[in-house]
Amino acid sequence: MSQQKKAFQVDAQSLLDLSQKYGTPIYVYQTDKMEKQYKRLKRAFSKLDIHINYACKALSNINVLRFFRQLGAGLDTVSIEEVQLGLHAGFKPEEIIFTPNCVSFEEIKRAVEFGVRINIDNLSILEQFGNTYGGTYPVCVRMNPHIMAGGNTKISTGHIDSKFGISIHQMRHLQRIVESYGIHVNGIHMHTGSDILDVDVFINGAELLLESARQFSNLDYIDFGSGFKVPYKPDDLSTDVERLGERMTELMEAFFVEYGKKLTIEFEPGKFLVSESGFFLAKVNVVKHTTATVFAGIDTGLNHFIRPMFYDAYHHITNISNPQGNDRVYTVVGYICETDTFAWDRRISEIREGDILCFHNAGAYLYTMASNYNSRLKPAEVLIHKGKDYLITKRQNFEDLLANQVEIEL
Repeated sequence: MSQQKKAFQVDAQSLLDLSQKYGTPIYVYQTDKMEKQYKRLKRAFSKLDIHINYACKALSNINVLRFFRQLGAGLDTVSIEEVQLGLHAGFKPEEIIFTPNCVSFEEIKRAVEFGVRINIDNLSILEQFGNTYGGTYPVCVRMNPHIMAGGNTKISTGHIDSKFGISIHQMRHLQRIVESYGIHVNGIHMHTGSDILDVDVFINGAELLLESARQFSNLDYIDFGSGFKVPYKPDDLSTDVERLGERMTELMEAFFVEYGKKLTIEFEPGKFLVSESGFFLAKVNVVKHTTATVFAGIDTGLNHFIRPMFYDAYHHITNISNPQGNDRVYTVVGYICETDTFAWDRRISEIREGDILCFHNAGAYLYTMASNYNSRLKPAEVLIHKGKDYLITKRQNFEDLLANQVEIEL
């Protein structure tokens, strides 16, 4: 996005015009950025038989799922409802991998009935799976390599205290269950978390996963998860996926020689594919001066944009109504009856009441984590595709709040 006053455009469509057309707050996504990220990842690993499964928990709108299916992606799902969304979007069952955590075995059985690929991350469920299906239904196992990736326990999922995955130190127990029930393990998996910047950390985790893979002689694929970091600030660092592709290619080619055959390599990016494609637009309700700071209060809150409060995440904020105004220092806050602060003491071009603020990197883990807290309504979603804007989720109305409530006489 250009910083010039007349060039706040997404695919030749003015964000300000979109805020007027659809109202605020509003999420806006651009498919061309999604496609560029997808193709960039494919190119980085082009020497390997690579398959990308879009992690739909990042942004699960049905139109986004269909777009990634058209690009050739599979689908990474973590709930039976996401499985059903994927099937509804047109993915074939074999194109969907189901990687739940702490779900009931009944949910696993439903996924088997749908015919999707199953990825199991604990020994108890694996034993139940073996007792029910034996070797008749292939399964992937998720390993925990015990490494800290991303530097934040809220987004790191491969460390020793994580609830995710089977510990690499439980391999002997895992093997006993597999052998006792004749389970066909055709895939092995890890996901160490988000915002992995250090290529060496990823390679370290990959080497640990390959050590586990050597214990299974009939694998078809290895899934290395994702967690690639995207830039959040101007001049911010991000994962060098091209360098990672070079390192992973060297590692895997050597492994294939040792293993005796080539395997499919899978990744499951979510944020990497959609985060930078998204913008969130909100209107300034009030500029409030106190003895300590100047607050810019906007028509949204943590109910629509929870990442700064939940993950301490940074999102760049641009005043697209006054992009060439002089910078001033603001604390940007929401209208929820909580401390919903988006930015403390942030330099932003002068903010006036009624201005439209644009939050960058709004494509991942925002609408999917939105709520009706304070009985606020969820915003609309708009997709920009080939220069044209499409409403893909309607703004909620008051009747939507009551839709599933059952009124009784007391």
